[in-house]
Amino acid sequence: MNRAAVPAAAKRPLNPHPSTLNPQPSTLNPHPMRFFLAGIIQGSHTEALVHNQDYRERIKPLLEVEFPEAEIYDPRAEHADSINYDEATGRRVFFRHNEMCRQIDVLLAFLPEASMGTAIEMWEAYRHGAAVITISPLRHNWAVKFLSHAIYADVEEFEAAVNSGQVARQIAEVLGK
Repeated sequence: MNRAAVPAAAKRPLNPHPSTLNPQPSTLNPHPMRFFLAGIIQGSHTEALVHNQDYRERIKPLLEVEFPEAEIYDPRAEHADSINYDEATGRRVFFRHNEMCRQIDVLLAFLPEASMGTAIEMWEAYRHGAAVITISPLRHNWAVKFLSHAIYADVEEFEAAVNSGQVARQIAEVLGK
């Protein structure tokens, strides 16, 4: 699945560490689709804690199989210890990730409960024309409801939609392909 026109902003590097992208784009697809794997990290914890991140290990391989030439950026893979960053580093990473969400083709959000950071990433992606696919039981939450092009209640429902080709069709529809 290729985008006919790539916005100028999308020509900037998505991943600050290009060696971590999988796989390399083919010569037939000079602008691979760019995914941002968003999801709850801190959520509403009042302490310096993070939510279980195992969902990333289930979702990313699904995307890699369905979209083999895509660049899939997982912020936790690059910043696993972000909860311990000093203020300057945390601020830089936070704003860089939000900027990245303006440059992607697809944002996949995992929200088993509300997450302010993920809501901001969804907003940025949506405002800049990306397809926003959300895995969440919060289908009545306005951020989820109005910023998502598709909502799946859980990872199992999302997996079935990926395997049936439904997710690829939804993305193509949003991106005009």
